[in-house]
Amino acid sequence: MNKLTNETLVEQSDLLPRFLQLAIANVVSSVIVPLASTLSIFFLGHLPEIHHLAGATLAGSLINNLYMVLGFLRTSTTGVTSQAVGRDDREAVLLVVLRNGIIALVLGVAIVLLQYPLRYLGFALYTVTPEVKASAMAYFHAQIWAAPAVLLNCVLNGWFLGQEQNGLILLLSLVGNAANIALDYLLIVQWGWESTGAGLSGCISQYLTLLVGLIFFYKQINWEEVRCVSGKIWDSSALQSTLILNGNIFVTYLLILVAFIIFDYQSSSMGTIVYTENALLIQIYTLTGYFIGGIGCCTETLTGNFKGKGATNLLIPLLGIAVGSSLLVGLSFTGACVLFPQTVFGLLTNHTEVTENIGVYVSWLVPVLGFGSIAWMLEGYFSGLAEGHTLRNVSLIAILLGFAPIAFAAWQFHSNHLLWLAVSLLYAIRMVALTVQLPRTLGSDVEDGVVLDIS
Repeated sequence: MNKLTNETLVEQSDLLPRFLQLAIANVVSSVIVPLASTLSIFFLGHLPEIHHLAGATLAGSLINNLYMVLGFLRTSTTGVTSQAVGRDDREAVLLVVLRNGIIALVLGVAIVLLQYPLRYLGFALYTVTPEVKASAMAYFHAQIWAAPAVLLNCVLNGWFLGQEQNGLILLLSLVGNAANIALDYLLIVQWGWESTGAGLSGCISQYLTLLVGLIFFYKQINWEEVRCVSGKIWDSSALQSTLILNGNIFVTYLLILVAFIIFDYQSSSMGTIVYTENALLIQIYTLTGYFIGGIGCCTETLTGNFKGKGATNLLIPLLGIAVGSSLLVGLSFTGACVLFPQTVFGLLTNHTEVTENIGVYVSWLVPVLGFGSIAWMLEGYFSGLAEGHTLRNVSLIAILLGFAPIAFAAWQFHSNHLLWLAVSLLYAIRMVALTVQLPRTLGSDVEDGVVLDIS
């Protein structure tokens, strides 16, 4: 008994340093992405015509929403990989990257082939000026060719993350986003390619990141191991488990995508100025989300690892650290924007017609980022447990009971305040619903099927 107690104490004492090491690497690698995007907005926002900024923001929102819903590839890869690492199951570690890699490649190629129908469906929802639409289409067609690389990068990043390869995750992010920033400056500022340049720079940087990731992947695998497990890739029961998990997380992200499509559509119908104001607020929301997303990824990795090795005693202290870290980040960003709106948003654009009235809506970041901070972190926790069904059900409840009714009222009354209230309720309900599910996951009798054996 004393030996077990001592082992538990050692594990708990190592938890905070382990969490911080993994979280810092994930936060830094995650935050580089929106910083690169913010610089792209900066370059476009300082061009003489505002329609380049509005158009690239519109198309970027469409593409980012598409990749968000397909982000299940990263999430499911991380959760299952970390559980396999916790069980010390090398075969399962290899199978998850091979199966999800095939899925990613198929989906990526399909997106490229279907880019014109996707463009038609996406832009049909928006009411914008011809100039804004032309800029948006130029960005879209340059960026969409990155789809196979983006989705394969999701799988590789999830696989490396599930194995706690912090330095490699950081390196890949630095390589890809440094290239994106350099290409943005070259193509937008120096060559004057405007929206096309912004989209093309993102596309090229994704393939560069994929190349570097594949080099490190090649160095880590034993091809004899791959040959031995390759026959199990299409095992029916394991493949079914993989598809069910991916399907549940896909539906989760799809529901959130629908909510933000509605948000974007209603924003665009309120005029270019209101749409751009909302776009800048969403830029801050996205930037904060990447910070908290790094903490969520860390939580997912450690949750899966602890569950795989049966160390459920570490889940409560892990949650305590994760909640505190997430709230600190979310409230810090909120405070900066609420206290200094002109300074913060003035960095993103010099168009005063956009920034002078943005303070009217900036206070909505308080509930959105407050509730969202905890909701994002808990999403990572349940992803680490591979509970895709829980995430799916909670998102469905949040959409139907919180977002949809208020968003309908916002459309009826043409109110941007009601629109932001809808987003706030979306995250508030997600936070509460996931919190209610916590107690049953913290004991040794967690429901069957949470540890996903895909081997």
